[in-house]
Amino acid sequence: MSDLASQSLPQPAALLPSAQALDQALRDASPAEVIAAALQALGREQLALVSSFGTESAALLKVMADVDPSIPVIFLDTGWLFEETLAYRDTLIAQLGLTDVRSIKPQQDALDRDDPERDLWFSDPDKCCFIRKVEPLRRALKPFRGWLNGRKRFQGGLRADIPVVEEDGERLKFNPFANVSREDIEAIYATAKLPPHPLVASGFLSVGCMPCTSRTASHEDARAGRWAGRAKTECGIHTMKTS
Repeated sequence: MSDLASQSLPQPAALLPSAQALDQALRDASPAEVIAAALQALGREQLALVSSFGTESAALLKVMADVDPSIPVIFLDTGWLFEETLAYRDTLIAQLGLTDVRSIKPQQDALDRDDPERDLWFSDPDKCCFIRKVEPLRRALKPFRGWLNGRKRFQGGLRADIPVVEEDGERLKFNPFANVSREDIEAIYATAKLPPHPLVASGFLSVGCMPCTSRTASHEDARAGRWAGRAKTECGIHTMKTS
C-alpha cells in the first residue's frame, strides 16, 4: 500500500486526499486494508459504515469488527423491514461485538405528509426510498467525513464499475468489497462461522423492504428480487450525493 493511503492526515477538507488518489493507492488492497486506510485518513470520529444487515452484510461487518468494532454502523430502519432483518441485526451485533450501531428512522412528519396511507412504495417507489432511506442517511452522515458500504462489482448493473474510493459530495465513500468475489464472501462466512440471514433459506437472495423484495429464482441475478417488474434497481443512496 502506498504512503498516501497510510499516512495520518489533518481534518480540513482541502487537505484530505482526493478520492482518485486514494482509489489509485487502494485498488489492489484487501477489504481490511481499505478500512484501515480509511480510519487513518479520516480518524475514528469521522468514519461510519452503512449496513442494511442484509444477506451479505455480515461479511463486511466481520471485516470491520476485526479492524475496529467501535466504528459507528448506520442502519436505516425504514419502517418496512422484515422482522427477520431486525432480529438478524441484533444477532450480528452480539456475535461481532459491535459497539455503536445506530438505527436511523425516517422523519415522522415526512411520512405523515407524503405517505399517510403507507402505499407510496407502490405509487412512487423512488419517493418512498428518498423519504425512508436517502434523507435519513444524509441526516445520519452529517457528523462524518467518510463512509464505508458493501457494494460489489459482481452484483452488476450500476455497481459493475464502482471504484474502491469515490467522491460523495463533501465526503469520501469507500467500497472495501468492490473487488471481492461471491466465493470470497462465502469464505468469510465459513471461516468466521457467520449465521446467514434468516430469509436466505426461503429463497430471498437480496433483502430490502418487505413490499419491494421478492424471492429470486435459481437462474436469476441475486438482486432480481428487488423492485421486481420495475426498471428501478437502486434505492437512491448510491445514486445521489449525501452532501
